[in-house]
Amino acid sequence: MQHLEEKLAHLLRSVDDLSDIVAAQQTEIDRLTRRVEMLMQREGEREASAGDSVILADQRPPHW
Repeated sequence: MQHLEEKLAHLLRSVDDLSDIVAAQQTEIDRLTRRVEMLMQREGEREASAGDSVILADQRPPHW
């Protein structure tokens, strides 16, 4: 019985450790998502302010 209790204690600790890791990863994902959204907004504003300039994404590559 003691052996099972020890294994259960180790498993519970592992679950708690993994839960902490997942929470930290979610925080990092949220932060990075906000940064990507900010960068996309900035790029959109930059392209909009460029006016009549040609958007490079719409040009054919030189090898075509």
